[in-house]
Amino acid sequence: MNNIKSTFTIKDLENISGIKAHTIRIWEKRYNLLSPERTDTNIRYYSSENLQKLLNVVLLNKNNIKISKIAEMSDDTIVLKARELAFKMAVNDEAINSFKLAMFQFDKTLFNNAYNRLLKRKTFREIFKDVFVPFLNHIGLLWQTDTLLPAHEHFISNLIVQKIQINIEKLEYSNSNSEVSYVLFLPENEIHELGLMYLNYELILRGYNTIYLGQSLPLDNLDCFFKSKEKVCFITSMTVQPYDDKVEEYFSEIEEVLENTNHELIAIGNKAMAVDNVDFKAKITVYSSLKVFLNQF
Repeated sequence: MNNIKSTFTIKDLENISGIKAHTIRIWEKRYNLLSPERTDTNIRYYSSENLQKLLNVVLLNKNNIKISKIAEMSDDTIVLKARELAFKMAVNDEAINSFKLAMFQFDKTLFNNAYNRLLKRKTFREIFKDVFVPFLNHIGLLWQTDTLLPAHEHFISNLIVQKIQINIEKLEYSNSNSEVSYVLFLPENEIHELGLMYLNYELILRGYNTIYLGQSLPLDNLDCFFKSKEKVCFITSMTVQPYDDKVEEYFSEIEEVLENTNHELIAIGNKAMAVDNVDFKAKITVYSSLKVFLNQF
């Protein structure tokens, strides 16, 4: 599998670990913590084992163990100490490190083992908020710095989607006591649905009736809901769509449909905030993020 990333530049290590390349070089030279190899043109490159060791070293160092002390440890001891620390206090960091490695190696077993360890300490809601959200934010940074391939992002996102779906399925056998139906959808050509999918979980958990329509939905597909006499709250999330010059037009189109109904729209994301100061005739509310919405819901 050619997409498996087995070698890393020092810039990759910096982006993944959060430790500056200059510091990594010092640790390498002064303490012999890493053992890079070199290309024919004398450029350093690092193995997956180097990356894993660096992540464990960073975990220990962030928890007040001096680099000089870590350097005296064997590789096995570093792994053992990192695991001990994870069980005591740094479980989130250890899990995120495992998820990073699982992503680069396309290793679903490593991902599931790390997730199952988390479940012994946390609820699914805590895992999503405390671990998945910061992890996904970090993936965004890795994407910007060209450290990972689309295949890596798709692989790890699909594993997280599976966990959300499993937890939704556990809830959907309970009865809804909601007078309002929540219809969740993404705008046409918008495919980033992890946040919306988790919101669906949160709404079901709170006893609301939801209809999840997913990604890339043209507005005319909602006509049957727009015509409903029962109150409907539409929820959408905007990451890349609509394009900036089409956002106001998109909201105007929805406003025209909702104006004389008792329906409402909730839009989440930075793109939605472009109309934050617009005085809509219909009930339309925008939130900058899923976290902000859930805190006020």
